[in-house]
Amino acid sequence: MNAEKPETNPMDVDDVQLLADYRNGNAEALGLLVEKYKSPLFGFIYKFSEGHEDADEVFQEVWVRAIKNMNRYRQKNLLSWLFRIAHNLMIDRIRRRKPTVSYDTPATDDGVAVSDQLASSRLGPDSESGGRDLGLRIEAATQNLPLEQREVFWLRMQGGLSFKEIAKVQKCSINTALARMQYALSKLRNDLGDEYRELQEAG
Repeated sequence: MNAEKPETNPMDVDDVQLLADYRNGNAEALGLLVEKYKSPLFGFIYKFSEGHEDADEVFQEVWVRAIKNMNRYRQKNLLSWLFRIAHNLMIDRIRRRKPTVSYDTPATDDGVAVSDQLASSRLGPDSESGGRDLGLRIEAATQNLPLEQREVFWLRMQGGLSFKEIAKVQKCSINTALARMQYALSKLRNDLGDEYRELQEAG
């Protein structure tokens, strides 16, 4: 009796090997790549989308474009390349809809404004939901950042990209990427007050 083949964990397989397998006709390799980077990529896209359905549409389009150009891909960091594709797609969509976001703009489905979220009860070290609350407050605060600064912040904090990689995504110099991050952190420090220290510890 043949033993069942153990399920492959995409995190255990090198990108170079998966790309080589896909180029050789192994469709499963592509599925492993999608699964491997689904969490950071979808999470990043969601931060700049109008909801889950909108984010899912962009996520799928990122992979459609990636597949079309997979044979020409020669970079070292696949996730950075996927972020760059997502960046270009989202810039196009944002330009088409030209949104305006301010502290008085509802930031959540229940209509709570960013200013109201930031003015909610302060976090305490003994709060069971402290980490989750801080995450929600940070996400709300970033909505008031200029697009370029908000993108740098999430590429760094959620995507884990280096500033060299972020510069490639945004098509700017490393110094510009660093400056955008500094401006973003400065504004978040003003908005979050004492909670900013927790953000620094998390980063």
